[in-house]
Amino acid sequence: KFKFNPFDLTKVWSQKEYPLIPVGKMVLDRNPKNYFAEVEQIAFCPIHMPPGIEASPDKMLQGRLYSYSDTHRHRLGTNYHHIPVNAPLCATKNYQRDGPMCTNDNQAGAPNYFPNSFAGPEDDLKHANHPQNFSGDVKRYRT
Repeated sequence: KFKFNPFDLTKVWSQKEYPLIPVGKMVLDRNPKNYFAEVEQIAFCPIHMPPGIEASPDKMLQGRLYSYSDTHRHRLGTNYHHIPVNAPLCATKNYQRDGPMCTNDNQAGAPNYFPNSFAGPEDDLKHANHPQNFSGDVKRYRT
């Protein structure tokens, strides 16, 4: 039990009770060479989390998990994740391809269906979300 709802945006967490914990350092060591390609087309999204980290039930975060991707699709096109500044550093295989603004080789001639006999990507269940158990009614409330 806590004295207030930790997900209430109108409350301020005291740094005396809860000091900040440094979790890393971001180094900005150069200016972009092509401002449009490296800054204007970047798409940050809170839904891209490392395996094992899941979203909290915070209402603002839940709204952002949905709306950021939708905004990127509107602003940058369906294949915004193929734009070099948003693409992963290592090659990935998936069944998300084609469409407007495709910026890469489109996974060459790989089949676009599952299951297939060409060693396509398969689900890895170790990255599945943790099941959430609730007791009582789960409803949407206007607050």
